[in-house]
Amino acid sequence: MPLPASALQPILGPAQTPDGFGDVKLRRRIKLTPTLTIVIGTFVLVTAALVLVVQVIMSEKIVRTLGGTLVDIGMDALQNDFASQLDAIEAQAAFTAKAVIAGSVLIDDVEELSTFTYGALAGTPQASLLIVASNDGYAVQVDRGAGDGVIVPFRAPVAKLPNLAPQMEKARDATEGFWTPVQFVPGRSHSYVAYVTPIRDEDTFLGAVFVGVSLERLSIITKKVSTDDLTVFLTYGAGKLLAHPRLDEVEDQLSPNAPLIDMKSMPDTFLASHEDHEPQAAEDYHFSGEIDLLAGFDADGARRFVVYEDSGEKFGTLPIKIGAHFSANVLEQPLHLLTRSILIGLVLLGLSLVATGFLAHYIARPIKRAADGARSVARLDFDAVKPLPGSAVRELEDLANGFNAMLGGLSAFIRYVPKSLVNQLIREGRADAPPEERELAVLFTDIVGFTSLSETMTTGEIATFVNQHLSLIGAEIDAHQGTIDKYIGDSVMAFWGAPQRMDAPDIPAAEAAIGIARAIMADNEVRRTNGLPPVRIRIGLHRGPLVVGDIGAVGRVNYTVIGDTVNVASRLESLGRDVDPDAEVIILASGDIGARLPSSIPFEPLGAHKVKGKDALVDVIRLKP
Repeated sequence: MPLPASALQPILGPAQTPDGFGDVKLRRRIKLTPTLTIVIGTFVLVTAALVLVVQVIMSEKIVRTLGGTLVDIGMDALQNDFASQLDAIEAQAAFTAKAVIAGSVLIDDVEELSTFTYGALAGTPQASLLIVASNDGYAVQVDRGAGDGVIVPFRAPVAKLPNLAPQMEKARDATEGFWTPVQFVPGRSHSYVAYVTPIRDEDTFLGAVFVGVSLERLSIITKKVSTDDLTVFLTYGAGKLLAHPRLDEVEDQLSPNAPLIDMKSMPDTFLASHEDHEPQAAEDYHFSGEIDLLAGFDADGARRFVVYEDSGEKFGTLPIKIGAHFSANVLEQPLHLLTRSILIGLVLLGLSLVATGFLAHYIARPIKRAADGARSVARLDFDAVKPLPGSAVRELEDLANGFNAMLGGLSAFIRYVPKSLVNQLIREGRADAPPEERELAVLFTDIVGFTSLSETMTTGEIATFVNQHLSLIGAEIDAHQGTIDKYIGDSVMAFWGAPQRMDAPDIPAAEAAIGIARAIMADNEVRRTNGLPPVRIRIGLHRGPLVVGDIGAVGRVNYTVIGDTVNVASRLESLGRDVDPDAEVIILASGDIGARLPSSIPFEPLGAHKVKGKDALVDVIRLKP
């Protein structure tokens, strides 16, 4: 028996919008999957980003500070190393001058002075030569030869030593030692720089001590402190080299007019292109002191840094700068590694966000399926609803169990409820249907000779036959927006115009009747092929005013129709027995319906007939399938 929509109200919940689940409102609300992804992802992103930013800031500062500190330490060590070499030269010059002043060695005794200078030079490996010049215009010189050997001292007039005479005059007026400019000595085909200490006994000028060092010996020092990755050198003024590990390769370019090697002439291609070097911000690497930082590229295209630091007072008045160039990786590789770590961190962060998305999808998927299923349940479309799978998450497992239990109960329950009726009431937002009068069309069907037809069937075969027969009829009624009122054995009663209002309910009712006739005839063809007798039915159709709505006692009501129109439709169905008792399918309708049918629905007028229970004759027509 049909049940009212109010019977479903406790299960389906409050009345919804016409599509069954308030989709208009839902569109204005947030969705679970993106919301979970955004919320969880935001927490992950903010937390990871803060950690990453703090790590980057601290690591970057540490790395840059460490690189600058290492270079600072290295430059200070190099300066100290060179300064100690030059300090030894200055100390030897001062020691020799004191020995003469103290009378430990006589400046006029050539043999004694030669022996002393020979020993002094031998004890000063940093020096290339040592000269003691007396005020009488003569000088004793000891020169270190190739292979660090020491040649025999010789005595010569100062006037014959052109590089010495000007410095001797300067020493005469000096009160303390000084360094000479770089000078090329033709007799030795090399350039030298010397430290001069005046020998003065109180106010008496006795002479001067010259301790010279060649560019070659200074370059030997740079070669010792240089490595495969680090090249150390000394500059003298702008663009000139005082010492370089590869100076010996171009020392033949030295001359009186060019006592220093120009950087452009060096086989060190990186320094040779020094004019192309670009200044860098030394403070970015937290260098201390007055350090100039530049960057360029070597012959292989590899990036290198070069640093220059002014010697200050460590090299006295000499305009010397200590320099060193090295691969940019020394400073930048830790930053590259830090950058790589940042990229890896970002990738891991991205993977975390993706994993968050999958987690959110995993959590939201059964909830979305439940929501979609609930919408289908609200439309009573149970065929579109699939049971929810189980889940390792307890709450989702409880949701799946509860939803599946509800689906099983409703699937069984809905078999007794007219789906079209409930769907219409839900679309209209109504929970009940109070009785009201409407103009409806009513249809009755009945099998002819069902008793004799079923005598040869078992109980199960009868049930199968009736269910199959009623399914054919019900499908056509549903297809034409009809409402099945009830099944009476093998008979069907249906109506049109409620709960959905129709301006001409008799037209879809007539179309449904013709559809039923055609479905029965098609089924009979199959039955004949299988050796079964055909099924013959009668159909009655009438239109008129009826009371429709929830009718019944409290706790048990039906959505049904009552009124004389029902009786007339039933009598028209019975009249088919008299009009054409042998017809496979006969459809009789009242003339009122015939007057409203379109030309596409053919019919045959049968005139007025007397029907049971009616005093007045009823004008009858026969529809042609």
